[in-house]
Amino acid sequence: MTEASPAGAPPTQKAAAEPAAAVRGGSRVNPRAIIFWLIAAVIVGLAIWYLARPEPLLVQGEAESMRIDMAARVSGRLTKFAIVRGEDVAAGATLVTIENRELLAELAEARAAKRVADAELARINVGTRSEVIAQRKAEIDRANADVTLAQQTYDRTQQLVSKQFAPRSKLDLDTDALTSAKKRFEQAKLGYEEAVRGFTAEEHQIAEANVGTAAARIATIKALVDQLTVVAPVASQVYQMHAEEGEVVTPGVPLLSLIDLGDTWLGFSLREDLVSGLKVGDRFRVRIPALGDKTVVAEVRLIATKGEYAGWRATRATGDFDLRTFAIRAYPVEKVEGLRPGMSVYADWMHRSP
Repeated sequence: MTEASPAGAPPTQKAAAEPAAAVRGGSRVNPRAIIFWLIAAVIVGLAIWYLARPEPLLVQGEAESMRIDMAARVSGRLTKFAIVRGEDVAAGATLVTIENRELLAELAEARAAKRVADAELARINVGTRSEVIAQRKAEIDRANADVTLAQQTYDRTQQLVSKQFAPRSKLDLDTDALTSAKKRFEQAKLGYEEAVRGFTAEEHQIAEANVGTAAARIATIKALVDQLTVVAPVASQVYQMHAEEGEVVTPGVPLLSLIDLGDTWLGFSLREDLVSGLKVGDRFRVRIPALGDKTVVAEVRLIATKGEYAGWRATRATGDFDLRTFAIRAYPVEKVEGLRPGMSVYADWMHRSP
């Protein structure tokens, strides 16, 4: 016999309802729930990683080049600029011409004084002329004749006085005349001997010193005259021009600025906690946006402190101390075409190994 189904339901409907009830009340999990929880777990994990990951430290620097400020060493009127801004110049190339007529006149005067000193030295080196010696010899003969005449006069007066034919005062006058004649003879003799011997060693030295002094003055003024033409000390590029043609310039005032593109480095200003462990010779990579984000390897050549603390406080008991700033100068290991002063450079300082 067939059992009667509850509530009078047919046997076939009862059999179909039992499996459905078993599925609803069993242990099976919905696949959609599994996928949802997996996605949620991934999102949470990524969020935790993002919050916990170390923050990258990007430092910015700037390309710099050796700058040379050219100033005049003499005053004058600026007559000509031989260059234009941005022009490449070779070492020794003329940059600026200055006019100073007073300085040129001083140079001419110094050269004339040098010629006088040279002539005086030549005269001393030649010695006493024969005409001078003959003149001094004639003076001796004349003085000797005066002595002879004074001696004869004295002798005659002495005889007359002894016979009381002449006063004693006449003898005194003749005695004085004889003494004076003898002195003039001695002076003439000394003058002749001096002429024969020529100039002394001291006179030679004085003449030579005068020549040296005149030459030194010429060299000094010539050096200043040479500064009327300002030339480039090294091969460089004209960066800035601070004066105009026709202006009166004075010593020490910059006329223009040059940059040496052959001496270009990458400069960074970093807190002292960021330079910990950094030493000269270390290398790191930098990016140059102006050159298409080109990556360049740079080598540290200089680590120097920059001034004092920006905001100095006398004492701090704990934490948050003031940090000094250090200037880092790094040079590209290889030449970088197109690198110019003022270009920005960036470096990932947390991963700076090349």
